[in-house]
Amino acid sequence: MIVNKYLYLSFRDELYRLDVSSIAYFEGDGNYTNFYLINGKKGSVLMNLLQMQNLLSKSLQEDASIFVRIGKSLIVNLNYVYRIAITKQKLILTDGKFPNSFELHASREALVNLKSMYVTAITSGAKKRSL
Repeated sequence: MIVNKYLYLSFRDELYRLDVSSIAYFEGDGNYTNFYLINGKKGSVLMNLLQMQNLLSKSLQEDASIFVRIGKSLIVNLNYVYRIAITKQKLILTDGKFPNSFELHASREALVNLKSMYVTAITSGAKKRSL
């Protein structure tokens, strides 16, 4: 987990200083990107989701790997994935400490890909430990 790394979002007369480890997810909404923190706080910036994805890669470099694009409208923090419900097309994010969790809707294909990514990581990790 990233410790004390910040993402700065500055637009017009506002500046957001976001602790990267507290970002639960980003949601695209046309030319805007909404962001949601695990503590329930949220905000919006004038930047489409692709621009946000590029900013994360540029700003966080290798640490950007905790964020993954899910379908057309979501970038989620992998550290908060709690449940992937493919048949219900739902993704639940939580850290287990706050009373709120986030229930996101995503396409079946996006959730299948996300689950596959986790299964591959778990399987390759188990193989490395057994060698």
